[in-house]
Amino acid sequence: MQLPPKVTPRAFARLAEIGAAGQGQALRVAVEGGGCSGFQYEIKLDQPASDDLVLEGEGERVVVDSVSLPFLAGATIDFTEELIGARFVIENPNASSSCGCGISFSM
Repeated sequence: MQLPPKVTPRAFARLAEIGAAGQGQALRVAVEGGGCSGFQYEIKLDQPASDDLVLEGEGERVVVDSVSLPFLAGATIDFTEELIGARFVIENPNASSSCGCGISFSM
């Protein structure tokens, strides 16, 4: 049985600051083919679909589509603020390597 992805309190807090739920949206985390390492993450505000896995916290939602779910099993979705900027990040135990910007990975 695969573990679902987890969302940190810091990521939910950032979504609350953005006000995504008030707009009827959720943070969509998806995996697509491409990028310099083979797969890449797509992170955007979007409308939830009926077949999405919905992760909820602080009145906010993060959604993952069924195709992306196996790639994100056991992953942690977080929000970080660094000198280079603030962004949502994915810590993925399934990734065998990743690019320097953290958007692309291979399995």
